[in-house]
Amino acid sequence: MKNFFTTKRLCRAGIIAALYVALTYAFGAIAYNGIVQIRPAEALTILPLFYAEAVPALWIGCMLANLMSPFIIYDVPIGGAATLIAAVLTYMAGYFIRNHAARMALGGIFPVLVNAFLIPVIIVFLCGDTSGYTSTVAYWINFGSLAATEAVWVYGLGIPVYIALANLQKRGVRALAKK
Repeated sequence: MKNFFTTKRLCRAGIIAALYVALTYAFGAIAYNGIVQIRPAEALTILPLFYAEAVPALWIGCMLANLMSPFIIYDVPIGGAATLIAAVLTYMAGYFIRNHAARMALGGIFPVLVNAFLIPVIIVFLCGDTSGYTSTVAYWINFGSLAATEAVWVYGLGIPVYIALANLQKRGVRALAKK
């Protein structure tokens, strides 16, 4: 832990947080559209597989991005907590698993499942958006939809990011080196 706060790591964390915010804001209201969220910034949740500094960067980036959410009072702390939990679990998967295919598969599942379980709590139970269903049915509909859309971003866009980053690291690109 001696050299954790290097200039390179702080800069990388700032870039990750800024990218998360920019990618979320670029899609405006549809990034927070309840049951189907168009949020390509979720592809960045794969980065803790490479960098420990991606964990706080994603957490801060998510909280800043959620300042534009219509559910701001709940979305900033709970959405931020969901991202933090998923990022820590993803980092742990990257720390313990060396096989690239297993890292991508397991590392990506945490953002999908944590968000799918927690975000419907905000939408259904805290904000009362049941869309005419019972709370339980509305929760599971939101769960399924958010799991599917999150998987699209985490795996559909995150895996190409993972592959590109792994290849650049293998080539020795110093800016992308872990230390």
